[in-house]
Amino acid sequence: MTSLLLNVAPAIAAVIGIVCAIVGVGLGILLYKLIANKKIGKSKSNAAKIIEEAYAEAKSIKKEAIIDAKEEAQKIKEEANTEAKTRRSEIQKAEERLDQREEYVTKKEASIDNKLEQIEKDKTNLDNERTKVSQVLEEQNKVKEEMMANLEKISGMTKKEAKDILIQNITEEAKKDAGVLVKQIEDEARENAENTAKEIVVGAIQKCATDLSSEMTITTVALPNDEMKGRIIGREGRNIRSIESVTGVELIVDDTPEAITISSFDPIRREIARLSLEKLIIDGRIHPTRVEEVVEKATKEVEKAIKEAGDNACADVGIFNLHPELVKVLGRLKYRTSYGQNCLKHSIETALLAGMLASELGADASIAKRGGLLHDIGKALDHEIEGTHVTIGVDLAKKYKENPAVIHCIEAHHGNVPFNSIEAILVQVADAISSSRPGARRESFENYIKRLEQLEGIANGFKGVDKSYAIQAGREVRIIVKPNEVNDNEAMFLAKDIAKKIEAEMQYPGQIKVNVIRESRFSDVAK
Repeated sequence: MTSLLLNVAPAIAAVIGIVCAIVGVGLGILLYKLIANKKIGKSKSNAAKIIEEAYAEAKSIKKEAIIDAKEEAQKIKEEANTEAKTRRSEIQKAEERLDQREEYVTKKEASIDNKLEQIEKDKTNLDNERTKVSQVLEEQNKVKEEMMANLEKISGMTKKEAKDILIQNITEEAKKDAGVLVKQIEDEARENAENTAKEIVVGAIQKCATDLSSEMTITTVALPNDEMKGRIIGREGRNIRSIESVTGVELIVDDTPEAITISSFDPIRREIARLSLEKLIIDGRIHPTRVEEVVEKATKEVEKAIKEAGDNACADVGIFNLHPELVKVLGRLKYRTSYGQNCLKHSIETALLAGMLASELGADASIAKRGGLLHDIGKALDHEIEGTHVTIGVDLAKKYKENPAVIHCIEAHHGNVPFNSIEAILVQVADAISSSRPGARRESFENYIKRLEQLEGIANGFKGVDKSYAIQAGREVRIIVKPNEVNDNEAMFLAKDIAKKIEAEMQYPGQIKVNVIRESRFSDVAK
C-alpha cells in the first residue's frame, strides 16, 4: 500500500501542476483582456478628441482661405478695371490721331491733284515751246547750210578742209605757247637742280673710281711648250679625262700654240682647273693620282680665296655684320663677269656710289651700301639655281634674315617691282653708273655699230632733221635741224619725241642724251 502510494504520488503532483498551470494561463489571459479593453477605450476617446480638434482647425483654415481669396479676387478686379480704363484712354487717343492723319492725307491728296493738274498744263506748254524751238532750229540749220555753201563757194574749200586747217593752226599755236611755258619752267628748274645733281653724282664717281674697270675670267692656260700638251693628254687620253672628270670642266686642245682652253659654265670650276693645270705644269708629274691630289689642294685654295675676297669686299665697303654664308657667296663673284666687268668689283663700286649718294641726299647710307653690295649676289649662283639673279638674290637674302629694306633694294634694282624707298632708287642709279660708264663693260663690235646706226636712223626719221651724229660711245646723239622748218619751241618737242622713240625701240645700258641743235648761218664774201 505504502509502495502503491509512493508510485501514485508523482502522477498526482504532475496533474496538480498541470492544472495550476492551466489556471494561471487562464487568469493571465483574462487579466490581459481587461487591460487591453481599458487601453482601447482610452485610445478611442483620444481619437475622437483629436478628430474634433482637427475638424475645428480645418473649419478655421477654410474660413481664412475664403476670406483671403475674396480679398485677392477684389484686388485683381480693381487692377483689371484700372488697366481697362488705361487701354480705353490709349485707344481713344489713337483714334483721335488716326482721324487727324486721315484729314491730313485728304488735304494732301487734294493738293497733289492740284499740282498734277498744274504739271499737265506746264507739260502742254513745254511741248508747245519745244515745237517752236524745233522749228527755229530747223530754220537756223537751213540758214547755216546756206551760209556754209556760200562760204565753200567763196573760199574754194570744203567744210572738212577748213576744219582741218583751223585745228592745225590752233594746235601749232598751242604748241608754241606750251613750248614757251615748258621751256621757262625747265630753265628755272635746271638753274637750281642741275648743278646740285651734277656735283653729287660727279663727286660720288670721283671718290670711288677703281683702278680696274673691266676684267675677264681667265679661261686659257699658257704652256711652256707644245710637248706639254701631249703630257697633259696622257697615254690614250687618261690624264685629260682624269682632269675633266675631277674638275668638271672641258679642256680644249686645239692648234693654238702653247695654250690650252678651259671651258665650263661654272667660273669656280674654271678657276680650280686653271690652278690645277698650272701646278701640274710646274710640277711636271702628270698622272691620274697626282691630278686628284693637285685638284684637292687647288679647291681648298679657291675656297680660301673666295672667303678672303668676301671679307675684303665687306671691309672695303665698311660692312662688318654680314652673315658668314652671304660673305662666302659674295666672294664667289670674284670669278664671275658680266659683259667683261668683274661682278665683285662692280658690287663694291655700286655699294660705294649708293652710300655716297645717300649721304649727300640725307638717306640711310648703311642700307644703301648694303643693298648695293648684295644687289647682284644672285649672279654667284645663277648657273646652279633656276631663276633670274634678282630672284635668287632675294631668296638668298631672306634665307639669311637680311633687313627687309636691303631685300627690297635687291628686288627693285632692275625695276621689277615699284620702288618704296629712296635707298632702292639710289642702288639702281649707282648700278647704272657703275655698269654704263665708259670702259666698264665690253660689247661686241658688231652690236656697238648696230646700236649707233639705229640711234642715227631713229633721229633721221623725224621731219625737219638735217643731220644726226651718235657720239660718246652711243651715249649722246646730236641732231641738227633745218632752221627754216623747225623753230625753237618745235626743237624742244622734237628732242622729247626722239627720246621717247629711243626708249620704246632700243635696248641700251645707262642713259642716252638727245641734243637738238638749231642754228642759222649767214655768210658773204668781201671783194
